[in-house]
Amino acid sequence: MSIQQTTDTYNRPLRDLRISVTDRCNFRCPYCMPAEIFHEKFEFMKRDKVLTFEEITRLTRLIVRQGAVKLRLTGGEPLVRQQIETLVKMLAEIEGVEDMAMTTNAYLLPKHAQALKEAGLQRITVSLDSLDNEIFRKMNGGKADVSQVLEGIESAKSAGFTNIKINAVVQRGVNDHTIVDMARWAREEGHTVRFIEYMDVGTMNGWKLDEIVPAKEIIERIGEVFPMERLRRKQNSDTALRYHYTDGAGEIGVIASVTMPFCGNCTRMRLSPEGQIYTCLFAVEGTDLKTPMRDGATDDELETIIHNTWGNRTDRYSEQRTSSTNDRDKIEMYYIGG
Repeated sequence: MSIQQTTDTYNRPLRDLRISVTDRCNFRCPYCMPAEIFHEKFEFMKRDKVLTFEEITRLTRLIVRQGAVKLRLTGGEPLVRQQIETLVKMLAEIEGVEDMAMTTNAYLLPKHAQALKEAGLQRITVSLDSLDNEIFRKMNGGKADVSQVLEGIESAKSAGFTNIKINAVVQRGVNDHTIVDMARWAREEGHTVRFIEYMDVGTMNGWKLDEIVPAKEIIERIGEVFPMERLRRKQNSDTALRYHYTDGAGEIGVIASVTMPFCGNCTRMRLSPEGQIYTCLFAVEGTDLKTPMRDGATDDELETIIHNTWGNRTDRYSEQRTSSTNDRDKIEMYYIGG
């Protein structure tokens, strides 16, 4: 397969593709899918609007030809997409893919972990915002207990997944007082936890600047209990600032999109469930690939759209964020993934 390394207007290469396989989720986290909006009668995308596995695989293959080597399956919750293991197997067979991961809330992992591993999934990241069950239920809309997520993590370990990462969104006044407990648990279990600054993704989560716990504060709080030292990023495009415990008991990461933006090294493209590609998590609009594909566009024609979309990219939202930018009608996280 011929690979063409595409770069944007800031010379940022296309290296990562995040594939949102569904806009549906079995949780109702207030910072992503608040229950008062995403209620039982909320109309998600109809099946015919969503890309088929064959369409996802075709577009992924073309994006890989533009330089992407790392894939991450997201949602919504990717495990609510039926037969997701079939898609994993199809994507794993694409020449040029070096790494494939999934971000999940782990609730359904006991049913899928072994099949995902056998299909070719290499890594799993689990969203778990607190080990305090009352707080966790508040942060997932009352849809699951901590014990059910921990069961999912154990099933992934039993299936052979190693170094499972944990994502925890930190929101001041909600769960910030539990971050040291999370760090302690992850140390003991051998997991790498990544604390994520509460971000202004979308327009429905009621984001407020004063609800952010800055990365600096997160590191200081944990460091008072478990001394740490800063590590270099493995790749310049990595999202997390890395710190390792000085006693050798593992490491943590902090994703500081708000207070320490990393737009200058961003290499991520996102593919939505209905075939739109986005060049920024905070984008206002995407580029439609589904319509030309279903209208009979050739691979070369689709690849030209992909190439031009990335090549003309100027996104630097986190570096340009101001008190007024949250007024923009940005895409929602449930639709495009994190």
